[in-house]
Amino acid sequence: MRRVLVVGASAAGLAAAETLRREGYDGTLTLVGDEPLAPYDRPPLSKQLLSAEWESDRLALRTADDLAALGLDLRLGVAATGLHLADRTVRLADGTTVPYDGLILATGVRPRRLSGEGAHVLRTLDDALALRDRLTPGTRLVVVGAGFLGAEAAAVAWRLGAEVTLLEPAPVPLAHAVGTEVGQMLTGAHLERGVNLRCGVTVREVTEEGVRLADGELIEADEVLVAVGSLPNTEWLDGSGLTVGDGVVCDEYCEAARNVYAAGDVARWYNPLFGVSMRIEHRTNAAEQGMAAARNLLDPEGRKAFAPVPYFWSDQYDMKIQAYGYLRGHDEVAVVDGDLADRRFVAVYRTGGRVTGALAAGMPPRAIRTWRQAIMSGVNWSEAVRTEEVVQGGTAL
Repeated sequence: MRRVLVVGASAAGLAAAETLRREGYDGTLTLVGDEPLAPYDRPPLSKQLLSAEWESDRLALRTADDLAALGLDLRLGVAATGLHLADRTVRLADGTTVPYDGLILATGVRPRRLSGEGAHVLRTLDDALALRDRLTPGTRLVVVGAGFLGAEAAAVAWRLGAEVTLLEPAPVPLAHAVGTEVGQMLTGAHLERGVNLRCGVTVREVTEEGVRLADGELIEADEVLVAVGSLPNTEWLDGSGLTVGDGVVCDEYCEAARNVYAAGDVARWYNPLFGVSMRIEHRTNAAEQGMAAARNLLDPEGRKAFAPVPYFWSDQYDMKIQAYGYLRGHDEVAVVDGDLADRRFVAVYRTGGRVTGALAAGMPPRAIRTWRQAIMSGVNWSEAVRTEEVVQGGTAL
């Protein structure tokens, strides 16, 4: 294997490239990215960068010297447009074709959009800077979608003095991901600060005046942020022969086809720890999966299944939220430390008969770390949670 191509100059793509070199690969290593910028960190876009606590130069994942040391054939500002498995080539938007012996796909996701024009999204550095420039005191901002991204942006905008309206189609924000009770706790944090949070409403379109709901109501706004989820960047793989279904479908080794691996937000792989196929849009997972894909590509005989305990965090107002595991589709939630009413607690999640997730808010990291090991070990629920107060009604979807 003398030519390895990584498509996606993302956290996952960079981690894959660095791992290849660290593991001794000394052949041609091409890294392709559709943005003109070198790999940068995305989580701060909705937090430190949007709030102007950081400037854009702090987002770079590596210095120019660090990238140069990798000896990359670096091609930025050019998207991949096609993959030909038989010829082992990738076609780029500039008309060139890049051959490979091994391929790692790390093309990430893009924001879902609504009908109409003029709304902001929040995925790239340019997106964040454009929204930041508009968030002045008194600005009427409508945020469509009260998931983690929308909630973080709403919290920052409130702190900057904007008048924030947060719209969510579900009855309780994030209930599908963290449970009804935790979702209600997060709802309270917005309402107490005067954010106009409206649940159970659907936005039909963005207009020049704001947004129009499905029932015809117009909500006026100076700026609109759409944060209603994302779509994996897989269109360029149409006709390639790879299986695509809400991401590039991979096995437990992150392999999508012979010598073709996927990593990061675009990868849907079978996680044997939980026994399900999953696609995880978390920063930590992107780096870990990029490393795993690179190692498995280099050593097919010694491949190891990628079976992580996913981790994510979110900063909202004065709360830091941390979570381990796979919380979606849970059957039950138990508060094992602290109290929901105080917004200082640890909650654990049951799926079937085992502990599959844990979430902490307002607690030190050590309060939740022990639960990571319980999730990794597949601890039985009845052994892990005996006398603690159980919060009934965990959302099972």
